[in-house]
Amino acid sequence: MLFGPLFQLSQVETSGARINFRHGGEGPPLLLIHGYPQSHVMWHLVAPKLAQHFHVICPDLRGYGDSSKPDGVADHSNYSKRAMAQDLVELMQSLGYSQFNVAGHDRGARVTHRMILDHPQAILKGCVMDIAPTHHMFSHTDQAFATGYYHWFFLIQPGGLPERMISQDPEYFLTEKLRRWAAPGARFSYEAVYEYLRCFEDPDTIHASCEDYRAAASIDMQHDEADMDIKVQAPLLVLWGSKGFVHRTYDVLSVWRERAESVTGKAVESGHFLPEEAPDEVTQELLTFFR
Repeated sequence: MLFGPLFQLSQVETSGARINFRHGGEGPPLLLIHGYPQSHVMWHLVAPKLAQHFHVICPDLRGYGDSSKPDGVADHSNYSKRAMAQDLVELMQSLGYSQFNVAGHDRGARVTHRMILDHPQAILKGCVMDIAPTHHMFSHTDQAFATGYYHWFFLIQPGGLPERMISQDPEYFLTEKLRRWAAPGARFSYEAVYEYLRCFEDPDTIHASCEDYRAAASIDMQHDEADMDIKVQAPLLVLWGSKGFVHRTYDVLSVWRERAESVTGKAVESGHFLPEEAPDEVTQELLTFFR
C-alpha cells in the first residue's frame, strides 16, 4: 500500500481549482510538490519517513493527478506557476498554516521557486530538486539543451498538436519519459507507475500538462523577467541527480546563487527522479535541512 495507513486523501477548493492531496504525520508543516509527468504519488517512499517528524502534505498540482483540470486560456495564465503556487498556499491556509516549509521536484520545484517569490512571508525554507531556474534554462538554450529537453519545445506547440500525438499512446510516452530521465537500471514501483498512467491517460491531463509547459515558455518568463532583481530570501536547499542532464550542464549552485541569498546543496546519486531513485538520501537531506 503506497504511503501506508498514516496518510489520508482529501480535497480542497481553491480560488482557481480543486486540489487533491494526501497528508499525514504530526509536527511542523512540510509541503511536497511533484513534477511531470507524475502526481503526488512520487513521494511515496519519502513521505512516510518524513511524517515521523512533520505534518506532510502532498498535493496534485492543478492539471495533474486527481486535481481539477481547467481548460487552458489564451495567455496560459491559469497554468502559470503563479496560479499553481496560489492553489497550494490556499491549500495550506485551509489546513491552518500561514507559514510552512516546501520542497518541489521538477515542475513542482518551479512552482516552489515562484511560491517563495510571491509569498515570502509564508515560506520558512525551500528545497528545489533537479532544476535550474526556468528563465536561465530558456535563455541559455543550445543544441544540447534542445536535445535533452526536447519536450519543452514539443509540448508548447499550439493547436492541439502535442495533445493529439501523445494521446495515440500515452503509456509509451509516460514510461519512455521515466526510462529516459532516470539513471540506467533505475526501478519504479509498479503501483506508482500504475497511478501515473491512470491519471496521464486522461485527455484532460494531457492537455493540462501541455498548458503547464506553454505557460512556462510565455507568462512564466514574463513573471520571471519582472522579478529578476528580487532574490529568494528564505534558505534554499538545491538537490540534483549526479547522473542527469542538470548535473552535466550547469554549475547548479552558482546558478541558484544568482537567484537566492542563502543556497546550499549537493548532487544525489541518481538520475532525474531523486525521491524514487534515492529515497533514503533525499529523506536524510530533507530531515537535516528542515529540522
